[in-house]
Amino acid sequence: MVSGPSPLTRLRWRRRFRSLVALLLLGGLAYAAWVWLPAPVTTVPLVHVIDGDSLTVQHEDATLTIRLTGIDAVEYRQDCARGDASRWPCGREARTMLEKLAGRGPLYCEVAAKDHYDRTLAACRTRPFPDGIDLGAEMVRQGWAIATVEAYMVEEAEAQAKRRGIWQGDFVRPENWRATHERPATALTPPDA
Repeated sequence: MVSGPSPLTRLRWRRRFRSLVALLLLGGLAYAAWVWLPAPVTTVPLVHVIDGDSLTVQHEDATLTIRLTGIDAVEYRQDCARGDASRWPCGREARTMLEKLAGRGPLYCEVAAKDHYDRTLAACRTRPFPDGIDLGAEMVRQGWAIATVEAYMVEEAEAQAKRRGIWQGDFVRPENWRATHERPATALTPPDA
């Protein structure tokens, strides 16, 4: 006759199982809170607009570079073609548009993460949610950036249909332009010339 585990062994395994279930439940709740609870909104003074999707702000005695999430704007040094094939500095115009939209600040930014360039990824508005302009959405709507998230696809379709900004002619997608143009190693801001 083969006997099973002793009552003491079964009790130990039952306790371990309950502990494991409790840890998994706590981990699941923490993950759900991280995913579904909105990130805190930080009010930051605007320092400088770098290009069509990047800017610097002042935060807690430090200057941070923020990259707007959900969009990819044409690069500052990038040119585009108009419908008649003439070239124009679409990257400079994208920067000018973001400067106009952001105004003098302050901005209300919902921080998401850091990217591999150590920039802070954030969605920024001109006033607290739900008021004000969502800078990313408006850059896409005005035709100066491409949507990289589903949330801005309606704005991109509108810009394409109305041939706004970069959609008025031919352009190289920003990620393709970056792949073929060397990035200066030391310059954080574009020349103002």
